[in-house]
This record gives sequence, C-alpha cells and structure tokens, in this order.
Amino acid sequence: MSFLGLPLAGTVVGGIADLVGRVIDRVIPDPKAAADAKIKLLDMQQKGELAQLAADTELLKGQLAINTEEAKSTNIFVAGWRPGIGWTCAIVMFFNYVFAPLLTFALHLAHNDTTIPTLDFVTISPVLLAMLGYGGARTYEKVKGVA
Repeated sequence: MSFLGLPLAGTVVGGIADLVGRVIDRVIPDPKAAADAKIKLLDMQQKGELAQLAADTELLKGQLAINTEEAKSTNIFVAGWRPGIGWTCAIVMFFNYVFAPLLTFALHLAHNDTTIPTLDFVTISPVLLAMLGYGGARTYEKVKGVA
C-alpha cells in the first residue's frame, strides 16, 4: 500500500489515508490542487503519528522518573520490591534445583523414602525471565553506550 509513492504500513490510518486520497482524486479535478490536498493529508497523518510517538515517549519518561525515585528510597517496601521478587525467584530455583535434590539424596542414603515437594517454578519463571530480559537489555545498552 502506498500514498503519493510512499509506502504506508497496513494500519487503519494508512487505509483511511488511501481512501481519502482516492476521494480527493474524484472530488478535485485539478491535478495540482489534488496533489496539494494529498500532501496536506499526508502531513496530517505524519503529525498524528508523531504526536502518538511523543505521547508514548512522555509516558516512558514518567515511568523512568518513578523508577528513579523508587530506587532512591530507603524504605524497603518502596525500593525493595524488585530485589524482593528477584530473591524470591532465586530461592525457588535454589530450593527446586539444589536443596530438594540434595535433601532427597541424603534421605535416600538414610533409607528414608520421604518425598520432598518442589515449589511451582512454572508459575514464577515468566517473572524471572522478564526480569532477566530487562536486565540483559539494560546491560546491552550500557555496553553499546546508549543512555
């Protein structure tokens, strides 16, 4: 899909712009005036997309400011929730993959057939993977020198 020879994404806005462009061709017989109207329409479309991008950027800046203030806090309930979630995930992993197998082995050596339950890592793993992903992305940004 294109408009004035420029590619447009297959969005609703792009579809509407193409539709309005065809209407302009039929309503305005003068090719120069029609081209001017299409350029004005394209400009309006771009300004709308830029306005949305600016709004999204402002939202992210606001969230970053909140994160910065949370990190500065000495209150464990404000600044400690992210590390708390990380430590909770680490404890679940340690219990499931280190402590429980070693305890099961020790009990087996003692001829005790007690079964050690494991914690549900499937439920908590998306949280851990998201945290690791964000941390990895930030590390990548630091290595590349991106602020």
